Amino acid sequence: MSSDGPGNTAKIAMGAAGGLGCLTSPVILLGTVIVIIVIGGLGVLLAPLILLIQLFGGGGSDPAVEAEKVVEVFQGDGKGELDPAQVPSDLLEPIKAAGTLCEAIGPVVIAAQLERESGFDPNLVGPDGAEGISQLPPAVFTEFGEDENDNGKVSAFDAADSIMAQGRHMCDLAGEVQLLIDNGRAIGTVLDLTLAAYNTDIDAVRQAGGIPTTNRSQGYVVGIRALLAKYEGIGAPPPSFPPTATPTPTPTPTTSTPTTPAPTPNTSTSVSP
Repeated sequence: MSSDGPGNTAKIAMGAAGGLGCLTSPVILLGTVIVIIVIGGLGVLLAPLILLIQLFGGGGSDPAVEAEKVVEVFQGDGKGELDPAQVPSDLLEPIKAAGTLCEAIGPVVIAAQLERESGFDPNLVGPDGAEGISQLPPAVFTEFGEDENDNGKVSAFDAADSIMAQGRHMCDLAGEVQLLIDNGRAIGTVLDLTLAAYNTDIDAVRQAGGIPTTNRSQGYVVGIRALLAKYEGIGAPPPSFPPTATPTPTPTPTTSTPTTPAPTPNTSTSVSP
């Protein structure tokens, strides 16, 4: 059974199993919207502030209009257009490519996950052993990773390999989630349940009949949604990314010529016979 649609913000943190409710309250404050998500009886304030609209300094646009757009994207399906200025230039093409592998997952979602997972760090190793910019478990990367830049190797620490593996994994999960929804075995949107499955696994979503009722799963879904407007470039000024690091050349050892020590003066007194 599918949900009534992504327009219902309350379903973002729906937890399906156990019937926990979700209170979502948009509040206008100083021209910005703070969306507060409280997970039912847990009383957990996840509070993605929609990054205070990410919008203090949003290019002179009307804050009320920008706030409305941010909330709309927060509630949407994640299929908006990616703003190239919001991602590192060397990652733009793999992010766009990964976001066009299937209709369910767009580039904006891929970019938001990369920020949430690793902060765009291709060399990150997580405490649970997840690797690379997309923080995929080694077994998952082995299943979905390919040599994307024809350098003769497949590595979780190659950003392009990792991002495309992320896209394939997300599309695979989206297909499984759609079957659960169609068969009435899970309640929620394809995006929300796919994100929850990425964060934990599909079995957890299947067992819960929706988003697992844990702070981790619900916080992850809400956290990704809170970043979607940023990657559509709504209200947020372009970020400043450090330039792509170039390898520091290994210094060539220099060979020095041994110095012949100066002869020690003979200070002994010669006695004539």
